[in-house]
Amino acid sequence: MEIITTHTNADMDAMASMVAAQKLYPGAVMVFPGALLKNVEEFMALHKDTLNVRTVRDIVPDLVERVILVDTKSPVRLDKLARVVEKPGVEIHIYDHHPRGEGDIRGQVEVVEMVGATTTLLVEKIKERGLKITPMEATMLSLGIYEDTGSLIFSGTTARDAEAVAYLLAQGANLAVVADFLERPLTEEQRALLKTLLMSAERFEINGIKFLVAKGNVDEYVGGLDLLTHKLAGFAHLDAVFTVVEMDDRVHIVARSSVPEVSVKEILAVFGGGGHPAAASAVVKKADAGQVTEQLLKAIRSKARPPATAAEIMSCPVKTITPETVIEEAGMVMLRYGHTGLPVVKGEQVLGVISRRDVEKALHHGLGHAPVKGFMSTNLITAEPDTPVSAVRELMVRHDIGRLPVLKEGKLVGIVSRTDLLRTLHGDVQSRHQKVYSARGGEMYGNIRDLMRRGLPPEYISLLEHAGEIAFNMGYRVYAAGGIVRDLLLGMECLDIDLVVEGDGIELARALGQDYGARVRVHQKFKTATVLLPGEWQVDVATARMEFYQYPAAMPQIEASSLHQDLYRRDFTINAMAVSLNRDDFGEVVDFFGGREDLQRGLIRVLHNLSFVEDPTRLLRGIRFEKRYNMSLEPQTLKLAQEAIRSKMLARVSRERIWEELKCILLEPRPGPALARLAELKLWDFLFPAVDYSKIAPVIDELPRSINFLRSCNVPGIGETWLIYFLAVLHQMDRQSADEILSLYRLGRRQAEKIDAALGGWRDVVEGLRCHIATSGLARRLISVPTETYPLILAYLETNELRRRFCDVLTAVSCEKPAISGKDLRHMGYRPGPAFKKALDAVWQARLDGIVSTRQEELEYAKEFLSKYGGER
Repeated sequence: MEIITTHTNADMDAMASMVAAQKLYPGAVMVFPGALLKNVEEFMALHKDTLNVRTVRDIVPDLVERVILVDTKSPVRLDKLARVVEKPGVEIHIYDHHPRGEGDIRGQVEVVEMVGATTTLLVEKIKERGLKITPMEATMLSLGIYEDTGSLIFSGTTARDAEAVAYLLAQGANLAVVADFLERPLTEEQRALLKTLLMSAERFEINGIKFLVAKGNVDEYVGGLDLLTHKLAGFAHLDAVFTVVEMDDRVHIVARSSVPEVSVKEILAVFGGGGHPAAASAVVKKADAGQVTEQLLKAIRSKARPPATAAEIMSCPVKTITPETVIEEAGMVMLRYGHTGLPVVKGEQVLGVISRRDVEKALHHGLGHAPVKGFMSTNLITAEPDTPVSAVRELMVRHDIGRLPVLKEGKLVGIVSRTDLLRTLHGDVQSRHQKVYSARGGEMYGNIRDLMRRGLPPEYISLLEHAGEIAFNMGYRVYAAGGIVRDLLLGMECLDIDLVVEGDGIELARALGQDYGARVRVHQKFKTATVLLPGEWQVDVATARMEFYQYPAAMPQIEASSLHQDLYRRDFTINAMAVSLNRDDFGEVVDFFGGREDLQRGLIRVLHNLSFVEDPTRLLRGIRFEKRYNMSLEPQTLKLAQEAIRSKMLARVSRERIWEELKCILLEPRPGPALARLAELKLWDFLFPAVDYSKIAPVIDELPRSINFLRSCNVPGIGETWLIYFLAVLHQMDRQSADEILSLYRLGRRQAEKIDAALGGWRDVVEGLRCHIATSGLARRLISVPTETYPLILAYLETNELRRRFCDVLTAVSCEKPAISGKDLRHMGYRPGPAFKKALDAVWQARLDGIVSTRQEELEYAKEFLSKYGGER
């Protein structure tokens, strides 16, 4: 016999877990070990016939061979069933979401994980096995999850709980029934305990963090302490709440935290508890509430970290303007540095702050010439360097301000923006090196050193480590930034190394070049250098810098800056990450702007709203990344892109810069989707005037297959990939219209000649193949067009027979060379002259057509040709 059981005073999660367990163990009998909570009693009053749950009296302990324990592993909470569990030879399977405690039962099968509800663990197993559940069963299981997670709002709730609920809703769970049984008033015992907790609650402030500790003592077990703790947290509005209640000869501790400085999981680990940083619990045997509370306060004092302060998150040095600065100039400064507001300073005194909104309003009314002192806000709200972030947030919310100057002894030392604050509150940037997630499978990496070793060649790793050592010796810090981090997290090959140095990047590049015997190419204007290493690989090194644009679409101006500013100047969040190469934290990822989350979610997001205005070529780059990685432009980014397109921002950029981005698109393995996106976003007509995209789209889409087909036929070299697709874009144009586009992008003479030859000859080749003309005739036509035309020709061939014929002709052109040469013709007594070339060409064509096949036949054919067409002896 096998039974499924749970703890006494069973709550909804316990009941639902039993129901779920019976789906996994269909032959097992459900048994309640003792009393039920009131709402479970009421539920069972309606469903006892359906569920068929037994009592301890209904079973014979000696017949039990397996016990499936759910929502507990404590023998004390099993009452009389504890004897069954302790019987020798009984197999135990445990499913529980509570932390392990001293004296807990051990099982042959254990699924113990810190989720919001035990029911979640069992629903995941049901889903994995593809077991069917009825709408009523789905409703029961939902009750368990909703109760233990406070309808998914308790801080212990995990994504897994939400996913389990979503699955149950899809199976027909009835939320009206769930609400009916959950929206019950507290029991009399719970109300009494809550009153005790409120009366005993004490407030403490430790390291600037506000705590509440409430304790109580009851004779019998009272369920729902997590619910009561949640209610206390709602009443108190403090940073962390702890409840300590003695009941059933044990002390139960439940904790909730709303700030990252307090990990209640770490604090309750002192008592053998567990859970999450924001929600945890513990059970202590043979102690009283008073003793445990004293120990708890000691643990809080040792484990609670000082809160982040304004000094840690502020930006500095601060860009300021004077009261006499005119509105137009203030706007230029904001554009230059990407700020949304500026402090107005006279001497060392801060007089006010002017926002971008104020500037835009003044400019709208034609007041760009007016000084900012007439428009700035003088109701100055400030903070000090040691002001906790929580107080900074309160000030910004209460006064509805976006930038908070930080003053020390009356002097401006920094400024906190909304972005700084939000990044701290939601991005945990007290340590700026945040955990990252691999988009390949959601695997979490605190440090990607191992990922780097798996994803990069050994010589790359060696060089990166050496760069870190050089930086250490110079007193600098160095990071690999941009595409290398993105592609490592995506599990893709990346052989481009871009280093960013907080220090002198050119000096570090020269030292690196000297150690590797490499040439170093310096670009002093941009504070960058390229280390050209043996083996045709290179490393780009840059001084951490910021770029600003004197006007929209201008070339950027450069200033030395910090890593944060260097990453902020980049195009998209997924390209604005870096990985430390420094000795103390090699492999730690720096992600100020949420790039790893956007990678996970498949989003291309700009870093700020003026991104496409500052550099409109980012429109093309964004489309390329979107299609290369099968991602999507984030909705706000898409709106900004569409506005930039409507405003014709690309028209302000030189055609050379546009061509650089276009060529990158054409070099993608499958440019078709990106070219289609250009048409969809109404960029096509600007980039390729007079080209009807709808007419060339089928050919563009066919080209990858054509290229693969030619490679499978071992056709030697089909030329430059970008030119294959560029020819496909232009192939239906007349030469004059095509020349206008070539002139637009200033392509070189060699490329122009190839394109001209292709436009003049591709149709003749297709026609010759369709008309089955002789191989020699096809060969003459083929050699008149560049090899980059071959995939285009193949895309127009409708049948496999024509495609195979085309490959055969290509093979013949490259392989069927005459066995004789001009030397043989001289030995035959002919004098060298123009007739030699004609004769050898005639021999080659005869060989292609199968007229000759041996050397002797070629000699005779050449002799006959020269005799007939005037060869001189």
